[in-house]
Amino acid sequence: MKMVKSLILGSAAGLLAMSGAQAADLPVKAKAVEYVRICSLYGAGFFYIPGTDTCIKLGGYLRVDTTFNGSIYDQPAWSGDLGQGNRYRDYFAARSRMALTVDTRTATEYGVVRTFGQADFQFGTQGNNTVNPAVFTGSPAAGTNTGLLYQPGEGYVAVEYVFIQFAGFTFGKSSSAYATPWNGYPGNNSSFLLGGHDTVTGVNNIQYQAQFGNGVSGTIGLDDPVVFNRTAVNNLSTGLNATLNGANAYAGVHSPDVVGNIRVDQAWGLFQISAAAHEVSGSYNILNTLAAAPGGVSVAGASPNAFSEISGHPETKWGGAVMAALQIKNIPTGAGDDFKIDATYAKGDTKQVISTSAASPSFAMFGSTNRAGAYQSIGFGSTTDAVYLPTLFGGDGSLHLTTAWGVRGAFNHNWDPYWSSSLFGSYSSVRYDGTAKLEMCAVYSVGKVVSGDFSCNPDFNVSQLGVVTRWTPVKNLTFSAEVMWFHLDQKFTGAAVLAPSAPKPATLYEFKDQDTVSLNVRVQRNF
Repeated sequence: MKMVKSLILGSAAGLLAMSGAQAADLPVKAKAVEYVRICSLYGAGFFYIPGTDTCIKLGGYLRVDTTFNGSIYDQPAWSGDLGQGNRYRDYFAARSRMALTVDTRTATEYGVVRTFGQADFQFGTQGNNTVNPAVFTGSPAAGTNTGLLYQPGEGYVAVEYVFIQFAGFTFGKSSSAYATPWNGYPGNNSSFLLGGHDTVTGVNNIQYQAQFGNGVSGTIGLDDPVVFNRTAVNNLSTGLNATLNGANAYAGVHSPDVVGNIRVDQAWGLFQISAAAHEVSGSYNILNTLAAAPGGVSVAGASPNAFSEISGHPETKWGGAVMAALQIKNIPTGAGDDFKIDATYAKGDTKQVISTSAASPSFAMFGSTNRAGAYQSIGFGSTTDAVYLPTLFGGDGSLHLTTAWGVRGAFNHNWDPYWSSSLFGSYSSVRYDGTAKLEMCAVYSVGKVVSGDFSCNPDFNVSQLGVVTRWTPVKNLTFSAEVMWFHLDQKFTGAAVLAPSAPKPATLYEFKDQDTVSLNVRVQRNF
């Protein structure tokens, strides 16, 4: 009996082992592969992020360009070593950039939630318009601008747009609500077409857009002015250098810029009216004087000292700007042709006119002369939001807001599916009021030896005219060449003994209008 029982139990164990082995050999059902799905809700190029209801689009471009007789992105030779035409200037400057964009969108009960970001990986010729080796020293007196350093294998990453959009709101770094859709690019390659607003690289802001139907919209926003929208406030008691520039005595920001637009965007084109309010404030009445030249030792110009706070400050004022913009599409000259133009008037908000995608330039250019005894000719223009001379130093102590106006535009023509050209230009004017002129000229003329026909007038005009031709042999690959003329119309007359920045000598210079021409060539692949 015991033997039979053992036999039965052994047989059962064997059967269980066999059934277990067979079960282990059975194929396990694989998880379903989740393929990438095309998202057609927001246009070409979007796909769903696997496992989510969010659509994403990756894109960007790779751009290589070189500018002759100018700085990167066709900046004219209007200042620095290029403006001087000295031995330190580079006869050409190049930049290579790869821009990567990430665009995500999700449909919600409140509408689409969108995020967008763009990062630019770039490497270029060091410097902009100033490449004097003294700029790159480690001397605390001269300063070191590490942003200008491009060692082999280096370069840097720049951030353009980074924003979130939700229910009509935009939060983050984007174009101002004041801007047109083309910003500073009605038809040009150059990032330095003056005459109007340009936040193409973005500014920190909060804005809200309302759609009224039939292509009519309205947008209001608050912009952070620190990085983009401040030129200079000069305390004239700190002095003015040979090219009429002083140390910047802007106070800290107490209020954002209030901006907005009303826009009509339809099949025939676009019309827009924009407005901006901008706070202008000076720091203190008593400040340190202009900084020493590179290589010298001095406290930075317009920096505070022990007397600054008790000396008081000028009363804060509000300035602002208005702009009108027009685009006409599909004009009779050809399919896809258009014409764009915008005009701006500003008071105490000069960056809205003398504007680039970077800082507002001041101008200092040198040229030839036929005047007996003169070494060279010179032309300059100082870009400010306001100037003031404290009563302690003989002025009225008030901020005198700078007035500026400008116009720019372009005609864009397609010759055929492969060739296109744009003719573009701008005109800008900067004006100082009567008191500001008297105070600036009194400070500038101190200690100078001037000619009998010398007259001082800080007003100036600048104009530009250019043409760019593009060839697109295959889709999304474009070769282009741009030629641009720049003219500085300065208002000083006669001559004076001046001490410009080294290596220029301290000697007699004739005041004269100046001109320069630049050439930019570019290849770009969009993806």
